[in-house]
Amino acid sequence: MTDYSRRSVLATGLGAAAGSLLVAGADRAHASAATSSRVGEPGANPLTLWYPRPAAQWLEALPVGCGRMGAMVFGGVATERLQLNEDSLWAGGPHNYDNPEALAALPEIRRLVWEEKWKAAQNLADQKFMGKPTEQAPYQVLGDLALTFPGAGEFTEYRRELDLTRAVTTVTYLIGGVRYTREVFASKPDQVLVVRLTADKPGSIGFEAAFTSPQSSSSAVVDARTIALDGISGETQGRPGEVRFRALARAEAEGGAVRTDAGKLIVEGADAVTLLISMATSYRSYKDVSGDAAEEAMRHLTRATSRPYQVLLREHERDYKELFGRVSLDLGTTDIAKLPTDERIARRQLDADPQLAALYFQYGRYLLISSSRLPGHAANLQGIWNDSLTPAWESKYTININCEMNYWPAAKTNLIETFEPLFDLIEDLAESGARTAKTHYGASGWVAHHNTDGWRGTAPVDFAFYGVWPTGGAWLCLTLWEHYLYTGDEDALRKHFPLIEGSVRFFLDTLQVDPKTGYLVTNPSHSPEVGHHEDGDENVSICAGPTMDMQILRDLFSAFEQASAVLHRDEELREKARAARERLAPTQIGHLGQIQEWLEDYRGDAALSRSRHISHLWGLFPSDQIDPRLTPELAAAARRTLQLRGEAGAGWSLAWKINFWARLLDAAEAYKRLSNLLIPARTAPNMFDLHPPFQIDGNFGGTSGITEMLLQSHGDQIHLLAALPAQWPDGAFSGLLARGGFEVDLEWRGGDVHRGEIRSRLGRKVTLRTPAPVTVTSGGRPVPVERPEPNVVVFDTRPSGAYEVRPGA
Repeated sequence: MTDYSRRSVLATGLGAAAGSLLVAGADRAHASAATSSRVGEPGANPLTLWYPRPAAQWLEALPVGCGRMGAMVFGGVATERLQLNEDSLWAGGPHNYDNPEALAALPEIRRLVWEEKWKAAQNLADQKFMGKPTEQAPYQVLGDLALTFPGAGEFTEYRRELDLTRAVTTVTYLIGGVRYTREVFASKPDQVLVVRLTADKPGSIGFEAAFTSPQSSSSAVVDARTIALDGISGETQGRPGEVRFRALARAEAEGGAVRTDAGKLIVEGADAVTLLISMATSYRSYKDVSGDAAEEAMRHLTRATSRPYQVLLREHERDYKELFGRVSLDLGTTDIAKLPTDERIARRQLDADPQLAALYFQYGRYLLISSSRLPGHAANLQGIWNDSLTPAWESKYTININCEMNYWPAAKTNLIETFEPLFDLIEDLAESGARTAKTHYGASGWVAHHNTDGWRGTAPVDFAFYGVWPTGGAWLCLTLWEHYLYTGDEDALRKHFPLIEGSVRFFLDTLQVDPKTGYLVTNPSHSPEVGHHEDGDENVSICAGPTMDMQILRDLFSAFEQASAVLHRDEELREKARAARERLAPTQIGHLGQIQEWLEDYRGDAALSRSRHISHLWGLFPSDQIDPRLTPELAAAARRTLQLRGEAGAGWSLAWKINFWARLLDAAEAYKRLSNLLIPARTAPNMFDLHPPFQIDGNFGGTSGITEMLLQSHGDQIHLLAALPAQWPDGAFSGLLARGGFEVDLEWRGGDVHRGEIRSRLGRKVTLRTPAPVTVTSGGRPVPVERPEPNVVVFDTRPSGAYEVRPGA
């Protein structure tokens, strides 16, 4: 696999500290009276969330995670609450959601759609086509570990923080002249949560620790230093929980005494304590829950116990920094950045606090590293952090936007490895989805609809209005192709190719000829979560050939053609895919000048919908089928669509709009949406995205949107500062990735390139677009370039070559 470990710095000596480039930039100008700092000024851009008080609620607590497991750290003084999650703890057990009645009903549903008998078609789908049961299983909380500190009284000098550069939370405070410090991190190398308690006076550490859980569970003593929590996941839709779990907590004290009693872990008079927490479940795969949770949890705990705290911390930081440290971003800073994080959000003053945007960007990267690492599962609707047995939307994988949005920052912000749990999920879905393809459609290949869960359900679920959408698996397949576009990794493409091929085969089997137009279209389907007619007392969404489907399939067939050519495979199927792509319904412009959401230009309420879903602009982002340079009429229609859709929207919807406006090269509108995202109604005190309630996709979509404002790489070109807002005239980034196998560093001043470096991993040709003309050198020598249009240079690269970009014609 390609090595992505090198820390990015500009060749001219730009270094990195606290996640920011140390460059000598010009003073920023701000409309506020806040004191501004120079871009890259040492110590002026801390990547830390901090608060002067303990968390009073879950959305104030700070998340730690290592992919498979995580915790929310509250930072209390009298009591510390660690809310615990393990990412395979799902309600219910292995289950086949497919409906044996579905295939017989499919022809009639299609006929009713063609005849525009929408209500009848949707009702029949609800009765005969939906999965059994119609609701999928929720992802569930494991429980809490509470640390109670006897005698804790009045405290002063309190500070609670999360250092994004180290992935460590720290709490410090003073009681009776003694300073107490508590550090918490989740170790990927050792697969444990680590809590380190110290004080500046010997013998001052004492506490009682005990597990609790809303699950069916019990606590027990394992040995003189270790306690356990054993339980089983909850029931769902009448199906009993089958996932058994065990959590262990062990105290390693320096000085003092450790004992256990009645399920409690008791530490008295210690100088320092390392508390290790291990969690495991019996979940081995979506088909098998026969694992030994107790053995697995003890294995990790035993290994971690053998390692001193400093070794645990060093290995954790080494592993984490290898990913996080690849990218830095500096947008300048002001004195507002010194305030507690929640106060900065509450001020709603992004113009006067540009560092908040950089912090939000890096927080998204932190969350992705923390919630999507092997051996864990893909990040779900809440990443891994959930304190409920019945979380909102079951905290599943919603694959009509939310799951895919989780991974928008993965490639572009240099976190390629975080894709791996998602790719494992897609492999599972291809297996269960092949069964659904046969049962529901009588088709080959595989299909997944708008939701899936820990049991990899691929049948349509919820209600027909939401669930009869067969294109979720196709969208997921495009993340496999995206991986190749960024890395050029043919071995990975070869592994993933059967998944893409299976999706293509399903649609070649199931696409229907629209009797009015002759286009190939999906039927039945819908534009996700948006109705097109009121039929009596019912809002109907079911239709044929919604625009989003056509855009996704156009990219799916194109990706398959290209992958097939790269790997020299399936030439016959390649030709079929090419022919089918040419017959798909095109993206159309409607009567209001908008991108049509459906095959027909429906009017009335449908055309004026204010839904937070804007699925028919999928071709603008994440695809590049709509482009201001190449398809200006469609781009103008996309702009009109966004205007008609209005400002309504949850956090994730606003995040998507940042990306839309950036792709339209409208910096002011992109920045406006970012500003609207970073307010208390949509960003919690701990910077979690609010739908509301919490959904993590908005964090990831926001990080992606900031990246798109600074660097775009679709359409076979790299576009620097594509949608740079006026509020960020000077700044710098390093380590961002561009399609084609490039890594980019950049410093800009006055909105133009000041100095940059492009590193070529694959030796491909570069088409570089910049705000003003640039020159290109390598090793101090001029590089021959073509200039096909103003502010565009085209030049060849060599593998591992580095190319410096400077202003000039």
